[in-house]
Amino acid sequence: MKVDKHENHIVLTDERDDIGRFASYLEHKVPASYENDHLVLDLLKYRNLTLAQLLLFLKLSSYQRGGKHSFVIVTEAIEIEDIPDELVIVPTLQEAVDIIDMEEIERDLGF
Repeated sequence: MKVDKHENHIVLTDERDDIGRFASYLEHKVPASYENDHLVLDLLKYRNLTLAQLLLFLKLSSYQRGGKHSFVIVTEAIEIEDIPDELVIVPTLQEAVDIIDMEEIERDLGF
């Protein structure tokens, strides 16, 4: 896994080609190492993701968001309207950073 630390978030990128194993690995790694960070999951290299594959990250998303931290998935592989509200998915890394900034403002305002 590639880890890119930025000022207010961390970008995690799978360096292998197994989305299921990556999701499973993150379920153990994130609580141990990144539970206090805003996370961006870069899945841009996966061009043919299915909704079922994205749902593998639902538990992890709920965990991070429940701890008042952002969890944003970046992919262009699926139509946004097909995604459940429990997942935050955007098509670019810049949009992921924008979402984190907006969510941080909302948390500061008590939303």
